[in-house]
Amino acid sequence: MGSLPIAVSGSTVNSGGCRWWGWCNKNNSSGKSGSNGSGSSDSCANSSAFVFFLVSFVCLASIAGLYCRVLLPPNVHTILSSLGCNEDNEGSWSIGVYYGDSPFNLKPIEEANVWRNKTAAWPVANPVVTCASASGASFPSNFVADPFLYVQGDILYLFFEAKNSITMQGDIGVARSTDKGATWEQLGVALDEDWHLSYPYVFDYNGNIYMMPEGSAKGDLRLYRAVKFPTEWKLEKVIMKKPLVDSFIIQHDGKYWLFGSDHSGIGAKKNGQLEIWYSSSPLGPWKPHKKNPIYNTDKSKGARNGGRPFLYDGHLHRAGQDCGETYGRRLRLFKIEALTPTEYKEVEVPLGLKESMKGRNAWNGARSHQLDVQQLSSGEWVAVMDGDRVPSGDVNRRFILGCASVLGVVMLVIVFGMLLGAVKGLVPLSWCPHNVGKRSDASFDWERSSLLSNRMRLFCSRLNRASSSLRARIKLKTCSGGLVLAVIFIVTVVLMCTGVKYIYGGSGAEEAYPLNGQYSQFTLLTMTYDARLWNLKMYVKHYSRCSSVREIVVVWNKGQPPELSELDSAVPVRIRVEEQNSLNNRFKVDPLIKTRAVLELDDDIMMPCDDVERGFKVWREHPERIVGFYPRLADGNPLKYRAENHAREHNGYNMILTGAAFMDSKMAFEKYWSNEAAAGRAVVDKLFNCEDVLLNYLYANASSSSTVEYVKPAWAIDTSKFSGVAISRNTQTHYGLRSSCLQKFSEMYGSISSRKSEFHHRNDGWDV
Repeated sequence: MGSLPIAVSGSTVNSGGCRWWGWCNKNNSSGKSGSNGSGSSDSCANSSAFVFFLVSFVCLASIAGLYCRVLLPPNVHTILSSLGCNEDNEGSWSIGVYYGDSPFNLKPIEEANVWRNKTAAWPVANPVVTCASASGASFPSNFVADPFLYVQGDILYLFFEAKNSITMQGDIGVARSTDKGATWEQLGVALDEDWHLSYPYVFDYNGNIYMMPEGSAKGDLRLYRAVKFPTEWKLEKVIMKKPLVDSFIIQHDGKYWLFGSDHSGIGAKKNGQLEIWYSSSPLGPWKPHKKNPIYNTDKSKGARNGGRPFLYDGHLHRAGQDCGETYGRRLRLFKIEALTPTEYKEVEVPLGLKESMKGRNAWNGARSHQLDVQQLSSGEWVAVMDGDRVPSGDVNRRFILGCASVLGVVMLVIVFGMLLGAVKGLVPLSWCPHNVGKRSDASFDWERSSLLSNRMRLFCSRLNRASSSLRARIKLKTCSGGLVLAVIFIVTVVLMCTGVKYIYGGSGAEEAYPLNGQYSQFTLLTMTYDARLWNLKMYVKHYSRCSSVREIVVVWNKGQPPELSELDSAVPVRIRVEEQNSLNNRFKVDPLIKTRAVLELDDDIMMPCDDVERGFKVWREHPERIVGFYPRLADGNPLKYRAENHAREHNGYNMILTGAAFMDSKMAFEKYWSNEAAAGRAVVDKLFNCEDVLLNYLYANASSSSTVEYVKPAWAIDTSKFSGVAISRNTQTHYGLRSSCLQKFSEMYGSISSRKSEFHHRNDGWDV
């Protein structure tokens, strides 16, 4: 490499192309930095390395950009509110409602099948209160958590922590419901102090309503009294000069008991400590339990309180937080068997709530840490629970992993450049520009004699000799050398995409999109037979994890159906075995379907859950239409069935393929099985084709307005192409049959050629 000797502590060391400050200064002080050509060669080497790095990172950035555009789901919360719902390192908490005949048999609100037509919720689904709910009511919040109920007759009040996205501290928000928690009216901020507030425990005492929020940042525990319920409160008393968190007060055996955790500890004690105090009044004075601290070790044991205690079957029950894996990972329930000033005993009992299998696509897939359950006058139990789809500290963790991935990319690019010869060493050839001015002799002598300078020169030399050895061992013109380059390139691309995913791609959750502040669910329906079982297994495993899917219905047309145990599903699966192999079975009236929306989706189509969720939101905006992902334009004389490219060339479509489309289960199926459609169904049976074309005609015939709506998927794969079981393998024959159907159906139900919807008409840009 044109090595030059450098004196180090009286000895001669070969620099291996590494030049420390001393060599650079020596050249400059003589005014002959380029006299022997070394300055020119250094400049060329640096230029080639610069060009290599520039080209490498431009290419990698292009790959990462394409990866982001195609494969990463958009950040849903940025769409919800411009003020609130920002990504927060504490999480993205929201609140759900549950019902049951006991506190040990609670089911989410969607299983109660509560419909709300005005909010397009058929049925209402959890979460019912989110950061968007609060932000839309003019108090911008990053998340809502720590819910507590207060019941007044048929009215439910919900108090909760709302993390202010401007001040970044917790305030206490309040909402009201007159329909048992299906919908909530946001009333605003109930309590706002100069310090963080959370855990708004609300209770009655002597005709007054009190709130005891957690405010440990102030260093004490405070009790507030409602002046004008529920939005005006005044400080009644500082009941304890101790920074207790997540505290509650209960009455038991003639005394009042205060449970709380001292959060001033570190490590396991921070969420693994529980103290009990007792008094003759909620206003104090309070005496400590003889065994305090009751717990003081393991934060996974449920020591930190997780909501309001409740009385059931004569026993007190306490909810505690399991913070073992992450803060607020799950709830644990304990039955209190002994509570006296000298004794405390509790045993764990089953909570009775099933965790979602949808992972981060579920609103509470990662964490749930507070429960308030109360019995209504009707005898029914209602509960509110918070949940989060990401663990605590997820933002920091993703940033660290992303930076580590990018650092790995940089190192691999250097190694790649060394192997190609574009980079001459692991450290630059020179550490100062060639045109630097003359340095003083004293500075030059110091650099030569400095121990640090000597060691760095030696280290630099060894590194560059190692890079030379690497190039000598890996010969690029051999097969093994080419394979090494290929592996390095692939690993570099994977690391780059991984880093971008961690830094830019968000939590990885493909969330549902609310409409009017409400979430809902739909039924996924597919039609298949025994030769496509492998498709079905992959289909069920993927789509059952989508946030809004409630149930999967499999219309089994031919052969022996699989056992349900063969399908890996996060939601219930129902296999409907048909007597006759007919495409008309796809739209058969099914009274067991519990949702208004049905997504008819062929078992050989794979697309991201985010695309499915976007389509569901668009359909909820237009439930009278067929909303889908594959547009077609039937035009010409005679009418011809053409592909999506033709529709785009003519900037319009008048059909949506129902092999991937949302529709109203009642309206669509009743239209299809009406007497009017009998002749069309006969054509479908004869040709074994065109069932989706028929439904488009039936919709168009029943309405004078637009009946179809297109949503563009980020990507979609036809998996049947890999198996040889595709129904329409011969495209020309398939399109010919469909053109024939168009002509027959036009004679029966009137033409749809003039019913054209345009692309690019949606403000959200989802129909480009």
